[in-house]
Amino acid sequence: MTHINNAVSLHFPLLVSYNLSLASPCITEGCRPAILVQSSRDRMSITDMENYNSYADIQQADINFESSLNKKNICLCLIRVLQLYSWHLFNRVSSFRCIGNNIMLLTKAFRKKFIIPDFEEFAQQINKMYDSAQRQEGGQVADYIPQLAKFNHDLWGVSLCTIDGQRHSVGDTKVPFCLQSCVKPLEYAIAVHELGSEHVHRFVGKEPSGFKFNKLSLNEEDKPHNPMVNAGAIVISSLVKPHSNKAERFDYMMEFLKRMTGTEYVGFSNATFQSERETGDRNYAIGYYLKEKKCFPDSADMIAALDFYFQLCSIEVTCESGSVMAATLANGGICPTTGERVLSAEAVRNTLSLMHSCGMYDFSGQFAFHVGLPAKSGVSGAVLLVVPNVMGVMCWSPPLDRLGNSVRGIHFYEDPNKSVVNLMFSAYSGDVSALRRFALSAVNMEQRDYDSRTVLHIAAAEGHVEAVIFLTEICKVNPHMKDRWGNTPLDDAMQFGHDVVVSVLQEYQRVYNDSDSPYDTEEANTTLETLESIV
Repeated sequence: MTHINNAVSLHFPLLVSYNLSLASPCITEGCRPAILVQSSRDRMSITDMENYNSYADIQQADINFESSLNKKNICLCLIRVLQLYSWHLFNRVSSFRCIGNNIMLLTKAFRKKFIIPDFEEFAQQINKMYDSAQRQEGGQVADYIPQLAKFNHDLWGVSLCTIDGQRHSVGDTKVPFCLQSCVKPLEYAIAVHELGSEHVHRFVGKEPSGFKFNKLSLNEEDKPHNPMVNAGAIVISSLVKPHSNKAERFDYMMEFLKRMTGTEYVGFSNATFQSERETGDRNYAIGYYLKEKKCFPDSADMIAALDFYFQLCSIEVTCESGSVMAATLANGGICPTTGERVLSAEAVRNTLSLMHSCGMYDFSGQFAFHVGLPAKSGVSGAVLLVVPNVMGVMCWSPPLDRLGNSVRGIHFYEDPNKSVVNLMFSAYSGDVSALRRFALSAVNMEQRDYDSRTVLHIAAAEGHVEAVIFLTEICKVNPHMKDRWGNTPLDDAMQFGHDVVVSVLQEYQRVYNDSDSPYDTEEANTTLETLESIV
């Protein structure tokens, strides 16, 4: 008998998981749910349903659907809610609340309006990229902070969360690790959210430094170059809740980060914090240099700012909770699992801009060129990546390259097989600039995704006229390629009622059919030369 595991998450600390039989449309007595109780770190499985005599312990829970979401799976989840109701574990109010709290998610599922419609196929592609990166054996675990050197070289995990709450994790995604420098964009975002960009950038610049992240260096205005280097992050630390005591400031940041994760795991490693303080001579030197140059606000305590910075670097997340943080940035500051606006649009916009230009240490330019997405790495082996308006990703593997970035993380994000994913995301959002960048990089613009759809299929289905014109007039994408359902881009445009796109494609098909060699090598070179001249 075929089974599939789906989860209705009782947000949080309870999770109800089910073993769902697809072979039978009815509920069988043997298909009873197990209750998973999630503490701050672990989940404890309690399979004996008789231990639960009432709904008293879970009636205040906020229930959210997660896992692989499609029409069939959600129907099964709804059936399970009704079964719990029939067993008197849910009362009527709780059952309706379970459905009501997820009405947008349910609507998207039934209308097939998810950001990633076929999420199971997409997850399989992610798994292949994960396996490819896992084979990378190079790099050294950071040892200049003694606590970091204790992590196993083989640990490797990837988690992602879309802006509509779909989740996927593979590998060691429940192991806590310290954010280290990955906290810098989060700290900056919170500072801008609270104080505004104008105030924050009185004390820190916006440009890449061109130097190592821990170099004693300031810009021409005697300010740290940007918030993603140590000097900039230390100054930002002095701006957050400056009139509060140390405990209040730390609690404030922890609470803020928990809201970004939708109350998922956020911890603190006191051992790492003590290691940072004991071995942080370079950061103390930076601190005194900043004090000499009067980079701090007048009332700031430099030692207190350094301690706070060390604390922030020692905050722990898992890949799973970190991916929700990244998804909050991808979603314009709104946490996708709770719907709460955590950060202002201004804070998110500025943070993503700086992550794109300065987030990957001395590899930032290379990463921006080859991947083209905002990201931030840390010496713990974490790499946080944001796909704006689509999803957030957190990957973690302790071995680092010579620039301080995770070897497996960089390979995962630069995997050549991933180019089709980025290409499809660009088409989905109608990002002509990104499509132009792919074309100039000699990317095959007729690549297919897991549904055999081309980038022209995606742009046509979403009604992005400018993207369709670019793909047809400049890239000369074959308009007759069919997806696994036998549809052409024109079929998709007609199905979704995009009349202007239909007209463009009909005219392009006529011209394409009349041409004996629509896109030979000479014409391709001429087109790209023209394209380069207008970039």
